[in-house]
Formats: sequence, C-alpha cells, structure tokens
Amino acid sequence: MSIGLLGLLDDVAGIAKVAAASIDDVAGMAAKAGLKATGAVIDDAAVTPSYVRGFTAERELPIVARIAKGSLKNKLIFLLPAALFLSFVLPWLIMPLLMIGGAYLCYEGAEKVYHALFPHHADEHETQLGSVAINPKSLEDEKVASAIKTDFILSAEIMTIALAEIPPGNFALQAAVLVLVAFGITVGVYGVVALIVKADDFGVRLASNTNEGLAPGVSRSLGRGLVKAMPGFMALLGIVGTAAMIWVGGGIIVHGLEEFGFSTLGHMIHDAAHAAASFLPPLGPVLNWATESAAYGIVGLVIGTLLIPIASYLISPVWQGLKSLGRQAA
Repeated sequence: MSIGLLGLLDDVAGIAKVAAASIDDVAGMAAKAGLKATGAVIDDAAVTPSYVRGFTAERELPIVARIAKGSLKNKLIFLLPAALFLSFVLPWLIMPLLMIGGAYLCYEGAEKVYHALFPHHADEHETQLGSVAINPKSLEDEKVASAIKTDFILSAEIMTIALAEIPPGNFALQAAVLVLVAFGITVGVYGVVALIVKADDFGVRLASNTNEGLAPGVSRSLGRGLVKAMPGFMALLGIVGTAAMIWVGGGIIVHGLEEFGFSTLGHMIHDAAHAAASFLPPLGPVLNWATESAAYGIVGLVIGTLLIPIASYLISPVWQGLKSLGRQAA
C-alpha cells in the first residue's frame, strides 16, 4: 500500500512538472507574441488618448475604463473565438479579413489628415456619415463607440499576430496564449493611456505643493513644466497615432498583396529600403525601417483618401439603413 501511495505521489509530481512546463510555455509564447505585436500596441496606445480630449477631468478615467472594457470584450468574446475558428476551419480567410481591417485603418487615418487640411469639407463628410453608435445618448457615447470600433481593428491585428506565433494544432495552448495576450495587452495599453490623460492633473497637484519637507520649489517647477508640456505632447501623440494608423494599415495591405501573389509593390518598397540602408551602413537598420514605414504610409494614405468618397456615398447609406433596422428591431 505504501508502494502504491509513493507511486501515486510520483505520478502527481510528474503531472505537476508537466503543468508547470505548460504554464511556462504559455507565458513565453504570450510574451513573444506581445513583442511581435509591438507596432499595433503602440498604435493603440497612441490613438486612444485623443478620444478623451475635450472632456472634464472627472470623466477622463471613466471613459478610458469604458474603452478598456470594450477592448477586452472585443478580444475575448469576438476575436478570440473567431481567430481559433478561422485557424482550424478557414485559415485562408484570415489575410483578407486583415486587409479589410488595414483598409479601415487607412481610411481613419486619411480622414484625420483630411480634417486637418480641409476642416470645413471634413465636417460635411462627418455629417454625411452620421453617428457611430447604434443609439448615441451623448458625445461621450459617440467617442467611446468610435474608440471601441477602432480598437476592434487593432485588436484583431494583435490577436492574429499572436496566433501566428503559436504552434498550430494545439487548441488549448492557442486559447490559453490568446487569453493571456488579450488581458496583458489590454491592461498594459489602457494603463499607459490612463497615466497619459491624468498627467496634467498630477502636474497641477505638484505645482500646488506646499509641503516644505518635499522640496516644494522643485515640485512646483516640475508640476508647472508638466502642465505646460501636456497640450503639446497630446497634440504630438495625436499626430503619431494618425501616422501609425496609416502606416500599419498600408503595411497590412502590402503584405496581404504579397501573400496573394501581387508582389511588385512590396518588392519595390523592399528594394528602396535596402538601397537607403546601404547608403549609410552605420544607420542601415534605422534607414531600412524608416524607408519601409514611409512607403507603407504613402500607400496607406492613398488608399485611405480613395476610401473617403466611397464611405460617404456607399458605405454610409448602407450603415444608416442597418442602424435604422436595428432601432426598429429594438
């Protein structure tokens, strides 16, 4: 009996070791997948703060929390099951869907550029499009709905990149890694966003520091500098977010065309990047990346600009009809 007990304990220990190794594998793959998706994560973090601009300080964190909740819902309820289903049943459909998402990012970025260059015409275009939310009750609902819609595309890209890093065939492992990536990236991105949007309030508190024991002079100077710097930083972040949407979207479309055999454009971009890198070898990797990114950005801007009238005269009327049907059904 004692021998049987020892054998059972040995088996349990063996199972525990396997489980621990599996947990390590999941964590390692999730970290690797997160690193691969860095570009999309930066894009997400850069875009989101623009959606809380113009609201009172007490509404900033609740808005970020609402967007984060919608982002996690996107990843866990919609994208994770869809990614697993497509990877096992329709793997050929993943790239076309990614390209559609890339086209949407191009459109969103180009629309922001259009608004900056031609604000009057852009306002008319936005009026034609109507609201994003199915039943908007306030400007806050509009902003949150728009942010969650944009996040859906970025989250789809993140989840797809993560899925590509997981060995195929193991459903449980894929699901575990994607869940960990979903939670980790959502907490990381929206934690950073919360810090960014509240930085000016923190600066005000530092600027009003009267505690003599905490170097009030240094504290007040730092606070005033932070408050003065935040408007410019937020504006810069908006520019970075817009550029990132166009660049990421253009890159998705170019890579998708290459996968479907239309590789001329991709080869031209790669050749240009290689030529730029060889021009100044010490800065080769930087020049290669900068040239490719600029080329993807140009492609994305052209595609997004072409999509603006299509969205106004084709997609928007269809969307308005679907919303009308949704309200009638409700």
